[in-house]
Amino acid sequence: MTHRLRVVAIVACLSFALATPGSGQALLYSLFERYVDSLRQQTGIPGLSALIIKDGQIGWERGFGAQDLERNILAAPDTPYVVGGLTQTLTAVLLGACVEQGRLNIDAPIREWVPDFPVPQATVRQVLSHASSGGTFEYDESRFAQLSAVFEACTSKPFHEHLSDTVLERLGMAGSVPGQDLGNPSAAARESFDAAQLARYANVLDRLAVPYRVDRSGRATRSDYPARGLTAADGLVTTARDLARFDAALDDLALIRRETLNAAWTQANYTGAPLPTGLGWFVQNYQNEPIIWQFGTVTDAYSALILKMPARRLTLIMLANSDGLSTGANLKSGDVTQSPFVKIFLRLFG
Repeated sequence: MTHRLRVVAIVACLSFALATPGSGQALLYSLFERYVDSLRQQTGIPGLSALIIKDGQIGWERGFGAQDLERNILAAPDTPYVVGGLTQTLTAVLLGACVEQGRLNIDAPIREWVPDFPVPQATVRQVLSHASSGGTFEYDESRFAQLSAVFEACTSKPFHEHLSDTVLERLGMAGSVPGQDLGNPSAAARESFDAAQLARYANVLDRLAVPYRVDRSGRATRSDYPARGLTAADGLVTTARDLARFDAALDDLALIRRETLNAAWTQANYTGAPLPTGLGWFVQNYQNEPIIWQFGTVTDAYSALILKMPARRLTLIMLANSDGLSTGANLKSGDVTQSPFVKIFLRLFG
């Protein structure tokens, strides 16, 4: 059976189950859990951590498969992963705070901080929304990464240090590390973090989910994945539970004000046609309801997804140690409903 037919069959089964009298939240979670694991196996993902937040509380969380196949260590909600592009959501918060403090004009050309930026007319706002020189959508993580220099000019601190102080430490995200390279910290990094922080980071990285490459037959082999540092676009190491803390802080307005958050969650529009992005987030409508989301893909290593339905106070977080959450979904095009995992989630909870 093809992958598409499997998804159709799953949705049909869900429709039957949801029509059964007495179905409730526990049944929805049970059904979602069952089909997430089925999809995980079909896409060959070795290990997956997932949770659902409802009304500010974790309503469901699970680990599926293994974070380390060779040592048979099971994945769990507190397993650390490299989350790639999900880092952009934290960058958007930090730059939003700079704007609130009057330290950054978001409509200034990014060349004020990055003189060799490849698009001369691009503003900070346009880079945050992945807009091309003509104001149309063009997803480009390498350009987004240049926002690190903008942020460091705002705070006069290294990006990884301020992210740690302002978000990770403040929110108690003890399973997170601002860059995998802190497992072997440079002399400069040792000046940014104290010995206790570096020891904690080393402990988290020792537990990091092993990255895997999955071939077309579904066979997983360990990837030779080099440790990367943190940029505005990627590099964060975190857990599903820590991202739940970040999600709660967003909803509670603990990091930025409501108007700043609303701007990040509003579709950008430079040419009269809305983009599928806000500022650091993707934004789209699903059955006349806004959904806010972001994804991360590290080819042959990791993938990640966060999806929010603000009107329902509902959030889905999924982290994996292969790129299987993104395979075949073309998420960079701006349509999260192409993900089979999201299709099931929206069918049940949307």
